[in-house]
Amino acid sequence: MNAQTTPRSKRAAFPIAIALLLGSACLTMADPDHAITSISRSEGGLLQLEVPLPTTKYAVLYRADGLTGTGRAIAVARSEQGRAILTDPAPIPANGFLKVHVHNTSSPADTDGDGINDLIELASPSSRNPLNPAPPIPAIDGTIQVPDSDTYQSLAHRDNFPGAANVQEVKFLIYDVHTGSPDLYFVNSNRYQYHYYFTRDAVRRYSSGSLFNAHTYFTNTGRRNVAGSIVYHPNYVSADGRPGLYTMEFWPADPVAFRFVETSFEMISSSMPFTDGRLAYHPASETQRGIYDSEKSQYEPSHISVIDTDELFGNTVYTALNPGECYGTLKLVTGNETVSTRDIVIFQTIPNELTHVAGIITESPQTPLSHVNLKARQNNTPNAYLEAASTHPDLAPFIGQDIYLEIGPDGFEVRSASQEEIDAYFDSIRPAETQFPVRDLSETDITPLSSIRFADAPGFGSKASNLGQLRVILPALTPQSGFAVPFYFYDAFMTHNGFYAEAEAMYSDPLFQAFPSVRNRRLKDFRNRIKDDGILPGWMLDALATMQDSFPAGMPIRARSSTNNEDLEGFNGAGLYESYTHHPDEGHFAKTAKQVWAGLWTYRAFEEREFWRIDHLTAAMGILVHPNYDGELSNGVGVTKNIYIPGPGWDGHYVNAQVGENLITNPEPGSIPENYIIANLSFGSDYEIQYIRRSNLVPEGETVLSRDQALELKDYMDVIHSHFKGLYRGNSAFAMEIEFKVTAQGVFAIKQARPWVD
Repeated sequence: MNAQTTPRSKRAAFPIAIALLLGSACLTMADPDHAITSISRSEGGLLQLEVPLPTTKYAVLYRADGLTGTGRAIAVARSEQGRAILTDPAPIPANGFLKVHVHNTSSPADTDGDGINDLIELASPSSRNPLNPAPPIPAIDGTIQVPDSDTYQSLAHRDNFPGAANVQEVKFLIYDVHTGSPDLYFVNSNRYQYHYYFTRDAVRRYSSGSLFNAHTYFTNTGRRNVAGSIVYHPNYVSADGRPGLYTMEFWPADPVAFRFVETSFEMISSSMPFTDGRLAYHPASETQRGIYDSEKSQYEPSHISVIDTDELFGNTVYTALNPGECYGTLKLVTGNETVSTRDIVIFQTIPNELTHVAGIITESPQTPLSHVNLKARQNNTPNAYLEAASTHPDLAPFIGQDIYLEIGPDGFEVRSASQEEIDAYFDSIRPAETQFPVRDLSETDITPLSSIRFADAPGFGSKASNLGQLRVILPALTPQSGFAVPFYFYDAFMTHNGFYAEAEAMYSDPLFQAFPSVRNRRLKDFRNRIKDDGILPGWMLDALATMQDSFPAGMPIRARSSTNNEDLEGFNGAGLYESYTHHPDEGHFAKTAKQVWAGLWTYRAFEEREFWRIDHLTAAMGILVHPNYDGELSNGVGVTKNIYIPGPGWDGHYVNAQVGENLITNPEPGSIPENYIIANLSFGSDYEIQYIRRSNLVPEGETVLSRDQALELKDYMDVIHSHFKGLYRGNSAFAMEIEFKVTAQGVFAIKQARPWVD
């Protein structure tokens, strides 16, 4: 398994001196009956010693820094077929001494000092542990040893960790970690949601939550216990090709010092022998990363394998961003192929535009806030990242075939499907009746953004009305000038040119209905008709010219779609429509207005409405107009809740940020945005930042947003969340999704706010 840094991973080649103190009477190395016959490596690279032993003896392996003293007991083995195999569980071999003690079975030792001899404990690996003095507990509550993966899975429950959704987790708790005889427990994490419930009800060590917290979290001077989790990452692949990794993690705001990390890691690695070197400490937060950096000189000579977040998630070959089941035709998209709602698509690169499809697999990593995943969430479309999906041996043979696909948290399932299954599936997920989006055509005037409010959405669209509402609560962060062009203008333009009748004739054609490629081509022709041949009545030209003249001469103007079928609760319409910048040399704003109106008829927008049975003729396009932002330092997308640890008590936000104008939603190929959770995790007001991935467009060690900027943005997002939750009458799961920029002047600007589709 990879160590965190190259120097640490190379230490595996260092020699290890071995001193043999054989037998309770300290027999010498020369004793031919107990000489080590071989030194080898396990499949995971762990050091293994083979000692010939009769069945009347057993062996204990100790590790020490010097030849004096016993050191730490790290393995116990009985004789099998005349030999004992002792494995050092440390994934990072370091300079030190391994010592073997051989004991007679007639007078067994009590290695962990718990009053029960080693042989009794060896005989009950599911409930006892000769290396852990913790008293046994009923299996329904947990265990003091995890001998195999089946035991781990029996204790594990599914939970979310930043960057790893719905993964298996087993909680652990170590008491008396400040002493020479700590007790380790692995918690039945399906039975006990919190460590305190376990300590109160299973072990009965504490009856006061405040006292337990005082002894367990946020301090190293008075710490008596450590509480953490063992998280399994099945799709992590190390540099040498070994799949799977178990990470030891602590509560993100808990500043666990090296001495407690070392004790925890040593006890857990000895008590989970099946991991075979696939165990690493993951400092998951900035607090823990800072502690690690300050104590790095202690980690370097230790046996602790450490993995940082970028390596952990950068070496993951599969991520389920939106788990679920689907049916359709598996299609590999390498260029501009036309896809439809009945296609399950493999994208070799993340597309800038995406129509409604049945399922999505990308060969490039995604973030939860990419347009691809936002669309997947709103449509309940299964969506995953899978490395080299187009050549994956379990997937590639099905390309071009009708399939059933299940995107699960740990992997996927695929099989052939019949046409009957596909038809039944699509009948079950589409609305039964035609839907008519609300549009208010009584709003007939272009209206300043300063006069637009939340309630004006039926006439101007939610994008414009929400931005107007933002001016009420955060006026300095929204455009200081701007306008909303109502749906009335679009309707009048379409009626004036007879385009409604053309549209109805177009989509009523059987060829249009039967073939996606025909739909794509004819919709493109129709958009060109709107842009090239559409004529604006004089009154409309005058109104648009007056609006245009209100901006300073030479200022580029941004024109953004604001429809009656996007930015809604349960449907955000991410990526469906186009925005344009009207430059000073382009003449009358009518040119750009027609471009925006034509955007209602893109192939992806039409397919989306068709799937949801939204009436195309009552869909309407408004235009949000404001000064264009130039030279932005960074941009990003945020969700006003902690999407990995939801619910009251751990309030926070999820944010993606990237430098310059490289969009989060449609990133440049190969770019990785900054991806973090900021949350109140310390039972106080000191917000913790957990970076899931760092941008690959900034120097190593730097961030796109500074901590001060992250905290400033958090405050703005708190205001937005509270304000719009009241307007939407949201429940406890409610959240807003925002798009923001840091301008060339170094200040935040909020571009957009809409309900988060969960």
